[in-house]
Amino acid sequence: MKINRLILFLLGMSGCGSAMARQQPASVQHVIVYHEIDRFAGWPANRGIWSWGDEIAVGFVRGWFKHDPNEHSRDPDKPAEDVIARSIDGGVTWQIEPVRFGRDGIKPSPGGIEFAHPGFALIVREDVFYVSYDRARTWSGPFAFPDFKLGGDLTARTDYLVKGPSEALFFLSYEDERVEIGMPDRAFAVRTRDGGLTFQRGGLMAGDEPPGVRSVMPATVRADNGTLVTVLRRRFNLQSGYRNDLNWLDVFISRDDGETWGFAARLAHTDHTGHNGNPPSLVRLPDGRLAAAYGLRSKPYGIRARISTDYGLTWGPELVLRDDARTWDIGYCRSVVRADGRIVTVYYYATAEHFENHIAATIWTP
Repeated sequence: MKINRLILFLLGMSGCGSAMARQQPASVQHVIVYHEIDRFAGWPANRGIWSWGDEIAVGFVRGWFKHDPNEHSRDPDKPAEDVIARSIDGGVTWQIEPVRFGRDGIKPSPGGIEFAHPGFALIVREDVFYVSYDRARTWSGPFAFPDFKLGGDLTARTDYLVKGPSEALFFLSYEDERVEIGMPDRAFAVRTRDGGLTFQRGGLMAGDEPPGVRSVMPATVRADNGTLVTVLRRRFNLQSGYRNDLNWLDVFISRDDGETWGFAARLAHTDHTGHNGNPPSLVRLPDGRLAAAYGLRSKPYGIRARISTDYGLTWGPELVLRDDARTWDIGYCRSVVRADGRIVTVYYYATAEHFENHIAATIWTP
């Protein structure tokens, strides 16, 4: 009965937000981070973003472009590589730095990670992570996460919060082996108190809901009131078959540092056309507000945002950062906040003018 009620609820919400008021931020500036003829660039959310004042580094994948209106326009028969884009002027101009995050020589986590180091950055790729102390220029790893005995392989991307010199929270995901159809990812929290030598599992971020509801790619901040606020990428799979047109974002909060989580709000729908939705980004502003940005894979394709003034419990009108994408194959936002309070949101994009999928950034005032 619980599953039937959930199915009815999710099917009934498929039009939710269509009449939502749409506004534009006070100021918006779009810049090209990386674009090259015949090259494909994508998925910043699969790598991560880090900032140190006006210096920003963001990871993405660079491959070769092959136009495909129904799938990702990356040529699968040609090689792809990891790349870091770096800005030292708050996201206005960028330089490209090749980097390699291979899986050769995976080792257990050695401990001794200096989370509070001034040049610290960390990237998570599924079941391993890499560490940098020179602002994402060189990396050590890969280091393996332990087996959390959840019954499936880890599928994590980069989402972590530093708590102290030796303490940090990670927000990971794994494949629930009970799910036979669709994508079985479920997000959960992990803590280390000894510099990454050991890791303790926290709570499932979407609780004990039925296993057919995907929760993956969390974007997490600590609000000014001390609660953890996360936005999860969501998708629903009917047990009677595979359904890919219900994609949305949910907000969950934890008041006990990740041990338990509760639903707070539905943030947005990200797709109802079978293109698998989009992950969120989330940042805390200097005045305590929270700002979420996300890609919209339904027409009009583009980048959207919403603001919360009450630690994620409710969210303001949808903000249109841009709606000029020529294709659904966009998004995967990552965001940072500059010292002047403006947000730099980085994503992959494609327009009539810049036809290939490329990396762009929007600098905006919430």
